[in-house]
Amino acid sequence: MEYLLHIVILIGIYVILSVSLNLIAGYTGALSIAHAAFYGVGAYVAALMALKLHSPFLLNVVCAVFLCGLLGALVGIPSLRIRGDYFVIATFAFQVITFSVLNNWVSFTSGPMGLPGIPQPMIFGLKISSHLGFLLLIGLLCAITLLITRQIVRSPFGRVLKTIREDEVLAQAAGKNVAKYKVLVFVVGAGMAAVAGVMYAYYISFIDPTSFTVMESIFILSIVIIGGAGSLWGPVVGAIVLVMLPEALRFIGLPSSIAANIRQMLYGGALVAFMMWRPQGLLGEYAFEKESSQT
Repeated sequence: MEYLLHIVILIGIYVILSVSLNLIAGYTGALSIAHAAFYGVGAYVAALMALKLHSPFLLNVVCAVFLCGLLGALVGIPSLRIRGDYFVIATFAFQVITFSVLNNWVSFTSGPMGLPGIPQPMIFGLKISSHLGFLLLIGLLCAITLLITRQIVRSPFGRVLKTIREDEVLAQAAGKNVAKYKVLVFVVGAGMAAVAGVMYAYYISFIDPTSFTVMESIFILSIVIIGGAGSLWGPVVGAIVLVMLPEALRFIGLPSSIAANIRQMLYGGALVAFMMWRPQGLLGEYAFEKESSQT
């Protein structure tokens, strides 16, 4: 039973991550490979505050969201001048820089040794220590994330984001401040990713830089693409499919070393297949190939 709860908790964390990336990539069309950086910074901010300052859980969440929002604005600024493949490279560079800082700033982040012993969260005097407790908390955060995203995409703000995705020149001609919208959506998306990072740190109680690599960013992007970009429920379905897929290999009885390689092959094969034959994903409204055909 605890194993099943563990899988559902991981799905919830990746739902938050993929929904937040979908807001940037699916609704705005800015293909980013830096989401694991926001995820990792959120986790490290909360973990360091909890371990060194012994600050309360809710304050750690707020600080992680705030700092990642600032970093999101920093990443969003290059999108004002560069687009397409060049922007992908810029976000890739930010991801690599963030990983290098987490891995090499040993005196602050403990580097490859990671941060063990992260305490269990305490909310209004209630300590969350069981799998069921974490599941309820992450389920609540998933619901809040989906609700906020739904309100955003159905608002005039969301309609402007879709206009920028389809035709940025048209959005500018309509008098919209494209720069403001691009930066704001990165701030919101990075802040949401920080929430997922905080929950991961508290749930696992140990983090190290290897959990926030470029491959993790690509995995989150794969969830968005396979589930369906530009759709509210697409990333949810994608998270369920891609998190459950490797777990199915456990029942085949393959050795863990072989299963890990097959898992990567399955991820890569599924991503290639969807990009070739169904670029809009399972439930998506937007295909990334449209952007490449215009550039």
